[in-house]
Parts: sequence; structure tokens; C-alpha cells
Amino acid sequence: MKIPLTTYRLQITAAFDLAAVGGVLDYLTELGADWLYLSPLLAAEEGSDHGYDVVDHSRIDPVRGGAEALTRLAAAATDAGRGILVDIVPNHMGVATPHRNLWWWNLLQHGPASRYAEAFDVDWAANGNRIVLPVLGDDADGMSELDRLQVVGDELHYYDNRFPLAPGSADGGADARVVHARQHYELVNWRRADAQLNYRRFFSVNTLAGLRVEVPWVFDESHREIVRWVQEGLVHGLRVDHPDGLADPGGYLDRLRDATDGAYVLVEKILEGDEQLPTSWATAGTTGYDALADFDRLLVDPAGQGALDALEARLQAEAAAPTGDAPPADWADLVHARKRVIADRTLQAEVVRLARLVPGGDATTELTTVDALAELLACFPVYRSYLPVGIDELRHAGVEAARHRPDLGPAIEALLPLLGDPGHPLAVRFQQTSGMVMAKGVEDTAYYRFSRLTSLNEVGADPGEFAVDMAEFHRRQQTRQATFPTSMTTLSTHDTKRSEDVRARISVLAEIPAEWESTLRTLRATAPLGDAPFENLLWQAIVGSWPATPERLIAYAEKAAREAGTSTTWTSQNAEFETAMRGLVTASFNDPAVTQTLTAFVDRVRQAGWSNALSNKLVQLTAPGVPDVYQGSELWDTSLVDPDNRRPVDYDLRRGYLARVQDGWLPPVDETGAVKLLVTTRALRLRRDQPERFYRHSPVPAFGAAADHVIAFDRGGAVTIATRLPLGLAAAGGWGDTIVVLAGGPVVDLLTGERHPGASVSVAALLGRYPVALLVPADDADPTRTTDLEGADHAR
Repeated sequence: MKIPLTTYRLQITAAFDLAAVGGVLDYLTELGADWLYLSPLLAAEEGSDHGYDVVDHSRIDPVRGGAEALTRLAAAATDAGRGILVDIVPNHMGVATPHRNLWWWNLLQHGPASRYAEAFDVDWAANGNRIVLPVLGDDADGMSELDRLQVVGDELHYYDNRFPLAPGSADGGADARVVHARQHYELVNWRRADAQLNYRRFFSVNTLAGLRVEVPWVFDESHREIVRWVQEGLVHGLRVDHPDGLADPGGYLDRLRDATDGAYVLVEKILEGDEQLPTSWATAGTTGYDALADFDRLLVDPAGQGALDALEARLQAEAAAPTGDAPPADWADLVHARKRVIADRTLQAEVVRLARLVPGGDATTELTTVDALAELLACFPVYRSYLPVGIDELRHAGVEAARHRPDLGPAIEALLPLLGDPGHPLAVRFQQTSGMVMAKGVEDTAYYRFSRLTSLNEVGADPGEFAVDMAEFHRRQQTRQATFPTSMTTLSTHDTKRSEDVRARISVLAEIPAEWESTLRTLRATAPLGDAPFENLLWQAIVGSWPATPERLIAYAEKAAREAGTSTTWTSQNAEFETAMRGLVTASFNDPAVTQTLTAFVDRVRQAGWSNALSNKLVQLTAPGVPDVYQGSELWDTSLVDPDNRRPVDYDLRRGYLARVQDGWLPPVDETGAVKLLVTTRALRLRRDQPERFYRHSPVPAFGAAADHVIAFDRGGAVTIATRLPLGLAAAGGWGDTIVVLAGGPVVDLLTGERHPGASVSVAALLGRYPVALLVPADDADPTRTTDLEGADHAR
């Protein structure tokens, strides 16, 4: 198996296709990337910029370059010594435009008799052997939307939507409504989806239909092109999207391993708390969200928790006061409540489908069963189990569900044996559904309602965990090194709610909670919105991403507010609130009182945020695991949630900075972010070109008055020194007599080229120029060395 030493994630689109990747290959090689890490390549829905809505597994998307472009890129990458890792999507297909997806088109045309009825996860019996397609708008002008259907040749049309006709179903000149009634699908109002949909989908996205890759021929045909890439040496590794949606993730990974002769495989798996990835899985590890959470929390001041907790409680109470509802007691209470709402509403169809799998049910008992299943889903502590792995989490959910709802005790007790049986259809589908409830309830709702410190509200992280100390951080890194040493680590992705540098600045608030509370009070008074927790969340986003453009901030505010669902929603938008919200953003730029307050606070935290960002970057790039750099994040990245984090990257600017750095330029810590590129390239190149320096994780002791502000560890010949809690450090008078104790003789900082004695080294001397240092033994260090890797295979 070839294993990457570092990766660089690239979003492949029509505007930045595989040929464009070839155009930046030399830059990425010089930067220090070992493998290119590409977003999905298979043919996707027209206009898709993400590629997760695959419509044809048999070919690479022509708009992304097509097969020939991948062949050319692979050859160039091999010549440069680079490997290629590609994102794949086994869980679902895009079905927004049925005529573009031949599998789905055939299914709609032939129904249960279609060969592809086995490929898609449809509950035919739930709707009289007809697939529910929620595509119709609301009836208007006294006219049913069904009256707008038209028979056009052998298709049924609804505006621009096209659907196939079953053979012979339009004979006799029947009108469109009669013809529609003869089809294997039923077109219904879009609002009926959440209660009546009868096919598995990706979360609540009706246009992404679940696949049954556990069926051997479905796996073979949906993976034939992917396997070809690996077998022909075009691609060296695969990243599996959303394995939690699969009926048998472990079995799928075994089959993928066999098909690819054991290629490097990562899984997009979110771990909760101390949850560990199943060791029986054929995977090198996760895509790094678990590591991201560890890195972020190391930079949060635990002393700020009490004040920020109190502020959050007051804001939540203020928001709840008009309705008389009790505010959430804490993060766990909020999560339970939001998950329960998702199970009852957004994913009601999925929960009702679960109830239909319970033996011996009737109309009377089904309501109780649905209620009990929804409560179990709301109480499930992790995304899903992989029975028998995870049986303890199921038992925990049973105890918690009975505690929340004692009236459901008997029903819950009756369900647990079925849900704990790995072979029972109910258990299989419950495991697929619990992750959906968690993702929608937490990532897509609770994250936008909990405003205490929003740098903690990140995919794969638990906002209930405020900070980690150095001892716990080192323990977690040693665990990663011992268990999954080639698992990926990351700081930013196409899915993160806030980029790494936005989070780094927001985390500074924990050092000065009283100042933030005062600033927030002033901002709320000058630009009121009437939704206290959301205002806190939005102002933190503005501070963290400043100076983002008004257009970007308005787009973020609209998405965040609708996801939160407290004052406006996607399906029922509150025009008055959204107008006021856009006014708040505009006031940040146009109202002198607001602008002055905002920019004064940004000035207060800017340098500390940059310090956090550099520390976070160096720690992530040198800690155990395979570090990934998200496209463009080698400079400051102020991106917010997608699609903001998928904006084009200016590689010409980065080339220019990199050339200057390689010529010996030591950039200042300023708004250009060139210093971050310096840190990134030095760390990446050391990881790639001297991997023998990274085989362990050993804490490096620090002593002195400011020892608690030092992050220091030795990877086996490369030592990372970084700063934490920079405002507190400055307030205490700086490093003073603080030292770190290093093994061996003199060392050189690869960032600055400065030489330092071994043994006891002054931190003030080490970090005189930058808040971070990357040390190697002086005898074999050359910070400007360009290792000749021409033609070498660094896909180790």
C-alpha cells in the first residue's frame, strides 16, 4: 500500500478542472504536497460545483476534464513524484434531473420490475408500488398542479422536469392526470416529502437517493470506473464519503479493499467524544475532523468558560422569554431537543419506515412505536453503531430515552432486542437512520443555535467540550500515533462551518469574555435584530471573517439564520427579520457607530488571532497523522460555510509569495498571510522529504512563569514549539524566564534559519520573530534546501 505523507485538497469544478490541477502541480510540489487530494470526479448533476450528486458511475465528468485529463494529470503527477487521492460517493446518486441518471430513469419507467429496483432503497409497499417524488409546487389560482402536467412523446413533463412513461401507459389518448396515475411514481407537493417519502435519501436532500452498495452487482457497477483508476495506477488512494449511510460499512470497506488490492482508504467518519474508529475496518483512518477538534480546543482559554456560559444562558433566556418556553439547560439539552424535532418532522418518513419493520404492529401500536423510535434516535449518543460494535451506545440510548419519556418505557424495552440484533432489518435501518438524525439535529441546527463560542461549533467537534489542556492534548496525539498513525488530520474542508483562521480569531474571545460581552451589548444596541443567541453567533462570524465583503456576510447570515430556524426558515422565510438581518450586515460597513465598535474589537483580537492561526497550522502539520491542507489555506482564509469555502483560489499570488520565501524572505505577521505560507511550506516539505523525523509523539517539557502558554512536542527529530493564549501571555509580561528542555545538541529553526543551543532553550529567544518554531538538529538543517525529487515516488 502506498501511503501519503502530506496531502493538498482541491475542489474540481468546471472552472477549475483536472487540466487546471496540472497547471498548479509544480507549485504544489514546491509547496510540499506529497499527494493531490481531489473532490469527486464522476459525472454529476449539471452545474454541480461539489460533485457529490453523481449521475453516472461509468465516466469522469466531462466538465471536470474527462478521462483523458485524469490520465494526463496522473502521468504528470507521477513524473513529479506525487500521488493522487480521490473522493468517492458510494451512498447515494443525484436524481434531481432524472433523464441524466439512467439508473433512476429506468427505475421510474419500470418500477419494481426494473433491474435498478434492487439498486435503490425504495419501500414500494408504503405507497402502492409507486415512488413518491416531491416535486410539485403549491396549488394556485384554483388549479391543481397536477393539471399542469403534459404528455410529451414518451415523457411526462412538469415545467422543465421530465419523467419517463411506463410502456403503454399513454395509449388511448388519456389526459396527463390519468397517465400520471398509471406510472410507477407519484408526483406530489414538495411539502409532503418529510412525512411521506418512501426512498432513502442523503439526510433530508430529496434529490440524493440512497444506493444499496451491499448488493454485489450494485457495488461492481458503481465502482468499476473507480477500481480502474486504482488498478491502472492513475489514483493511489480513495476517500469514502458518508460511510454511515451504508447498510454495512465494514463489509463495504472489505469489498473495496479486495477490489483495489488494499489501496489507501480514508472514511469521512465523525467520532463523538472518546469514540474510536472500529479497528476491524479496512481503512487507514478518518478524514480528520476528530483531529481538528483537538487542535482548536488547545487554543481556547478554559478560564473564559464561566463567563461565556453565563452570557449564553442570558441570551438563551432572553430568546425564550416571549414564548414562555424554558431555554435549553446546556448543550446536551439543546442537542436532544433538536434531534427530537428532526426525528418528528424533517425525517418523519424515515422513522415511520422503521416502525413498519417492527413485527406484529398495527395502526394503534405504530404510533407508540414511532414515538419510541424517535426518542431512541434523539438519545443516541454517537452517529451510529456497527453492531455488535456500539451495543453499549444503544443500551445508553435506551436508558436515556426511558428517562426522558417514562411513558414509553415498555415500548422502548420491546424495541431494544430487535435494534441490538445485527441481522434484523430494523437494526440495519436504524443504524443508517441515527446518523441522519444526528447530522441534521446537530450540525445543521444546534450548531446555529448555540452561540457560546462558535469556533467550537465545528463538524466532528463537541461544542460541549470547551477546552483541552496540554496533558490531554498529548494523550490524544499519542493515541492517534499508536492506533491510526496514517489517519488524516485537517483544519479546513469543503464542509467546515468556519475556516481555520476564522475559528482561530473567534477563540481569542475566551481570553477576554468581559470585553466581548461589552462589545456585543453595544453592537446589539446599535443594530438590533431581536434574536439574542443568533446575534451573538452572527457578530462572532463577522469579527472572525473581517474584512469579508457585505455580499459574503449576507449570504452567510441568510444560511445560518435559516438553518437555526429560530426567526426564519428555509421553507417559511420571515421577510421582516431577514431584511433587518441584512441591514445589520450592511450597518457593519455603513453605520459609523457600528463600524467603529466592530473594527475596534477586531483590532483588539487580530494579532492574537494570527498567533492562534500560526500555532494551529504548525501543530496540525507536524502532529501525528497525514496532514491535509485545504485549497488556498496556506494564506489567511476567512471563509465561512459553503459555498463561501469553495471560492476560487488565486494561485498566482501564492506562487509569488512562495518564490520569495524560497529565496529567503521572512515575511512579517501581517494581513498578507505570507507568514502562514512560510510555516506551511517548511512543515510540509519536512514531513514529505524527511519522514524519518516523524515516528513518535513525545511532550517537550517547559518551565517558567509562562510554561502554560507553550505547546511543545518532539516527533522523533522534529520539534514543534507554538504559542497558546497569546493575550494572557502578553498581559503577564511575555515569556520571561520560560524555557523548553530539548534533547541533543544545537538546533535550527527551519522557519527563520536561526541557530539555538540544545538542552535548556529560552522560549523568548525561540519565538522572538514568530509565535511558532520548527526545530531540527543543527548538523543536518538547511531551511532553503530543495531536495531533488525528480521522478521519485513519494507515494510511500
